[in-house]
Amino acid sequence: MARETVYIVQAYKAGRGKGLKAEQQVGCKDAEEARRKAERLAPIREGVVAFAASADVELGDYDENPEIIFKAGRLPFPFDQA
Repeated sequence: MARETVYIVQAYKAGRGKGLKAEQQVGCKDAEEARRKAERLAPIREGVVAFAASADVELGDYDENPEIIFKAGRLPFPFDQA
């Protein structure tokens, strides 16, 4: 199968100590939907990021450098980078 762009929202809640615990990823149909969902989650989560990645979903092969659409709060590597 050909590569396609996937849009994902990943939210985090507080884990043990200063750690973060990832919640289940939410797939979106486009960048705007991903941004809206992330913006709604931002005030009630420790951190949230919406991103786009090139992927071959059948093989589970995702781009290592996702395009950040929106981010807020505390995030783990690599999302914590500028």
